[in-house]
Amino acid sequence: MSVRIGISPIAWQNDDLPDLTAGFTMEQALKEARDIGYTGVERGQRMPHDTEGLRSYLEAYDIALCGGWCSGGSLVNDFAAESNSIKQQVDQFIALNAPCIVYAECSNTVQGLRDVPVNKRPKLSRDEVLAYAAKISEVAKWVTDRGMPFAYHHHMGSIIESEDDVNWLMEGTSPEVRLCFDTGHLLFGGGDVMKTLNRWGDRVHHVHFKDIRPDVVADVRANDRSFLDAVIAGAFTVPGDGCIDFQAVADALKAMGFAGWIVVEAEQDPAKAPPYDYSKKGYAHILQVCAKARLEIAD
Repeated sequence: MSVRIGISPIAWQNDDLPDLTAGFTMEQALKEARDIGYTGVERGQRMPHDTEGLRSYLEAYDIALCGGWCSGGSLVNDFAAESNSIKQQVDQFIALNAPCIVYAECSNTVQGLRDVPVNKRPKLSRDEVLAYAAKISEVAKWVTDRGMPFAYHHHMGSIIESEDDVNWLMEGTSPEVRLCFDTGHLLFGGGDVMKTLNRWGDRVHHVHFKDIRPDVVADVRANDRSFLDAVIAGAFTVPGDGCIDFQAVADALKAMGFAGWIVVEAEQDPAKAPPYDYSKKGYAHILQVCAKARLEIAD
């Protein structure tokens, strides 16, 4: 069994903060990512939206589609409305042989609001998360039955952010709800990375290797800054440049027989962290920890 290494183009093309990355192009992102050694890229909003256009675009850079963000609204939508809302993306990802959709609840998230502190994110009780989990299970079963794995992304600023949120969601959902396990978001949200990974390893389908700078995160929390302010300040970085022990993560993935995609997702200010240099640093660190864990990487 082997893993594949991909990257989100968000370091070069930030969809939430386009002015931050205005000096870079998506074409540069794909070319540089492939030059570094990444074999897959998650979908960005500045890629072609039609299926054949996106296929040709990725083929031109010899890079696979290794998933992509799916903005969910299951908290407010009924099943019919939600399935209709995401159908085009699901069908496109099936056609392009993507490993999953990366689904996150966006109906009331504060992640894109510059004037709202991430500390003010919406919170649900355990019973409310369990009720939400039942709705998500119905959507995930529909997506899975169509032939596309469903990976839920716990995310800062959303209703599923903390370790408790993740636990409640996994406890309340059907097996079709797999997990996009994001190291950086979990630690930023106050969770225990290894405890959560070991608890829900059998549900992990997709992994984001995202590091954090704890001093920046502490400042964001203490001074009620927004998620976007946190990104600009450098809360996130590539694996090996922050405080997360990715060797322990790689060892755990090896032990659980993980054979999916490991994806670098590290949005930050490119003026402070040049995308090529940092993406190369992250890739090198992944090679190092995977080799030590004897976690084989597919070509």
